[in-house]
Amino acid sequence: MKRFIVTCAIAGFSAVPALAEEEDNGKSLMEQGVELFFEGLRQEMEPALENLQGMAEEFGPSIRSFLEVMGPALAELATEIRDWSAYEAPEMLPNGDIIIRKKVKPEEPVPEGEDAVPEDEAEGGATDI
Repeated sequence: MKRFIVTCAIAGFSAVPALAEEEDNGKSLMEQGVELFFEGLRQEMEPALENLQGMAEEFGPSIRSFLEVMGPALAELATEIRDWSAYEAPEMLPNGDIIIRKKVKPEEPVPEGEDAVPEDEAEGGATDI
């Protein structure tokens, strides 16, 4: 057991100059690890970023012109529509028109034997108390 402790102590003291060299270099092991991590991440993401850049170069001019023409109309539309979840996805008609339909709320089924309109509403909404 004493040999193990002595061996660990010697190994620990021999690592001190190595740590001192890293501190002289200006970067701790954590900083070096983070740099290596981000470098690896950058290398892994590089092909995807190049594809994204190619798409931006291809579609950029058409998107820019679309926003120049439609931007003010879209801004006005955005101020009028408060809840986008109440609308269906936009749909293009064969003639080129684009429509955005409001979602239809499902009506509650009327139980058999009852009228669709309550009696008090059918008579003008007056209720006797």
